[in-house]
Amino acid sequence: MEWFEDEALWTGFSEVMFSAERAAEAAVRVAASPLLRLPAGAAVLDLGCGPGTYTIPFARRGATVTGVDLSAALLEHAAAAAAEAGVEVRLIRADMRRFAEPYRFDLAISMYTSFGLFVEPEQNMRVLRNVLTSLKPGGRLLIDLYGKEIAARDGQEPKVVDVNGGTLLVRGTVLHDWTRFRDDFLLVRDGQVRTAVVEHALYSAAELKAMLREAGFADIDCFGGFAGEPFDNHARRLIVRGRRA
Repeated sequence: MEWFEDEALWTGFSEVMFSAERAAEAAVRVAASPLLRLPAGAAVLDLGCGPGTYTIPFARRGATVTGVDLSAALLEHAAAAAAEAGVEVRLIRADMRRFAEPYRFDLAISMYTSFGLFVEPEQNMRVLRNVLTSLKPGGRLLIDLYGKEIAARDGQEPKVVDVNGGTLLVRGTVLHDWTRFRDDFLLVRDGQVRTAVVEHALYSAAELKAMLREAGFADIDCFGGFAGEPFDNHARRLIVRGRRA
């Protein structure tokens, strides 16, 4: 079993990884980011949608949204969040290496480093090709992740975060000659200790742009934030956008 297939991770750390603050941040981004601007009724694919952090805000703004995730537990959370928000969304349990719906979507998003989960590079390329297949001509892909340049600058410092009723320690480690990154989570709460591991590919802006180009995307751009900031030494995220010709 690969780490992301462990439902205990998503049930045990869901409120930490997908906090109310993160949901509020996503709603602001969907409303204000020029990178996420869409006409009403546009079809959106939220790949690795989790509990609907971006799925719900897009649906609230009139998009037709499909959320895809492998975790049944997270999809249950997404369904409950959609019902509470009074919006309709389409939720599909699927492996992103196999999910493709040709010519269906105007925008595909992959948020919070949910791209690059697979050890074999060809499997991550397969995800990009599936997305290209699923986009309409002119449709866009937007990937948000923790870039190699950012990890080189500040990714090695352990983080201690106060969470509801407890404390979370996160320690990051660069692996395999700067090709992968591992986060070790330790949550102390109510006299109990929980641990979890998250691992993903570590891409530079140039590497990810080259992958999108190889997959067939055009007009590839990099940004350092959702306001469209340049990807430079001040960037907090690596955001890469490509278009299906």
